[in-house]
Amino acid sequence: MNDRFPHQNSPSKDLRKILPLVERALATLQHFLHVEATGGIVLLVAAAAALLWANLPFAQSYHYVWNLSVALRLDGFVFERPLHFWINDALMTVFFLVVGMEIRREIYEGALSKLNQAILPVLAALGGVVVPALIYLSFNAAPGRNTGWAIPTATDIAFAVGVLAMLGKSIPGNVRVFLLALAIIDDIIAVLIIALFYSSGLQPNGFIVAAVGVLVAFGLQWLDFRSALVYVLPAFIVWAGFLVAGAHPTLAGVLLGLITPVRSVGLETVPPVVRVEAALHPWVAYVIMPLFALANAGVDLRGIEFDGSAQFVALGIGLALCAGKPIGVIGATWLAVRLGGCRLAAGVSWAGVCLIGLLAGIGFTMSIFIAMLAFNDDRLRDASKFGVLLGSLISVTLGLGWGSEYAQRQRKAKQ
Repeated sequence: MNDRFPHQNSPSKDLRKILPLVERALATLQHFLHVEATGGIVLLVAAAAALLWANLPFAQSYHYVWNLSVALRLDGFVFERPLHFWINDALMTVFFLVVGMEIRREIYEGALSKLNQAILPVLAALGGVVVPALIYLSFNAAPGRNTGWAIPTATDIAFAVGVLAMLGKSIPGNVRVFLLALAIIDDIIAVLIIALFYSSGLQPNGFIVAAVGVLVAFGLQWLDFRSALVYVLPAFIVWAGFLVAGAHPTLAGVLLGLITPVRSVGLETVPPVVRVEAALHPWVAYVIMPLFALANAGVDLRGIEFDGSAQFVALGIGLALCAGKPIGVIGATWLAVRLGGCRLAAGVSWAGVCLIGLLAGIGFTMSIFIAMLAFNDDRLRDASKFGVLLGSLISVTLGLGWGSEYAQRQRKAKQ
């Protein structure tokens, strides 16, 4: 048969071509989940350390350290900002760069690459954004407090995946994929919210500068420059452009992540988006995010004044995370399946969807980040952080409780 039709590929040849791609995708996913799981533990330790530091007798040193002035000097040019700025507005740009790369990769070849695969987690994520926002606003519709509506809408990937990893390998793989896709879509929505609702007084000149940086990056790609260090200069130009424009400069990271090439070039076996993300991901998980938690999770619980406005902010955020997120995620998923437009993936039961909904209520990193943008009042900002910590803690507890029962059922079903 092959002699008569020499150009016809045999099934074995096709299989040999496909297998390396599948193996690479699985290896990338396993590495991502491993880093996120262990990074979640490091993040938890950093948050606990920040809380302890901010409530000890020498708590003043906590605020003193993060307000220390750090200057960037370059040939007579001086740019001076507090240490807190360099963590939240500069280092977190790398976090958003990795987020942008994750989104780019998932859209190209992952859970978001096909509409029929992506539609259910997209709808679940939308439900998990709308319901928490409505719950928060039901307590905080008053001016001055309503700006915090977006705080409980995001899911912390590291914490959620970390808790899921604690439940063991009995949890079906498609449950993990669903949670990961949901969290990534949450990140997309959170980025859009920050860009649309938490950037004010925009200056067009800044966007022109950012556009120049993007064009330089495209030019370097066209000239086939493959070293990541070459792209530091255009990345800085884009970051500075967003800063001048009045948009949050960390959005530069998302933009640069989205334009990172997803195809291998020349003799490369690994696409740039995978190579750079793999190199940066451990730094983000083990250094940048824990440092962000250490700098932002230090709420002085002794000094919080739970008067009318502050207590409603904390209550609204806490309930929106631990109740609104599960209701939104599970409800939207149920409606999508019930109306016949979608179906659950193999191995994903409604018990698994409930677990995903509960873990989606862990909104630590992105929620605190948005809280820093939403409020200028330190009192409301501390109350919002307390609400995030409380809601996330309750979500972790509920997720571990339900997840343990779910994992036990899965083990019994396999026996």
